[in-house]
Amino acid sequence: MRAALVSSVSASTSAPVSLLPLAVERTYPTELAAAVARGAVVVDVRTNAQRDVQGTLPGALAISAELVADRLDPSNPGRLAVAVDQDVEWILVSAEGDDSHRLVTGLQQQGLRRVTHMVGGYDAIKAAHMVRAVTQAQHILADVERVTAH
Repeated sequence: MRAALVSSVSASTSAPVSLLPLAVERTYPTELAAAVARGAVVVDVRTNAQRDVQGTLPGALAISAELVADRLDPSNPGRLAVAVDQDVEWILVSAEGDDSHRLVTGLQQQGLRRVTHMVGGYDAIKAAHMVRAVTQAQHILADVERVTAH
């Protein structure tokens, strides 16, 4: 019995590890920097009017709520370049968190496995002094490197 257990454990550890869906559909402002460091892509779904009033979120991709499902869908020809598969980690940010929370459910039903919303939205990010945390995102650093190389 023990030999069979060790054998099955050995076999399972040599298999590739697949990403599992996130257990929760929310991210807290204090988790933002760590999420960005591991490769999460932050999407600002606020309207232009809301961004004018509240302020911008440097490093976040600004996409209207109406277009976010198409832009994040890896099978859609109009997708974002970073939307390479169903396992990209996305964090949606709305003004107060309600709009992004509603979008997450639809995106998960669409097959995106690692999409969350920011609890409290932009207001919470600003209150936690995390507005600049997104500027360290991998896609932003790659863009800066590409631009400064010319």
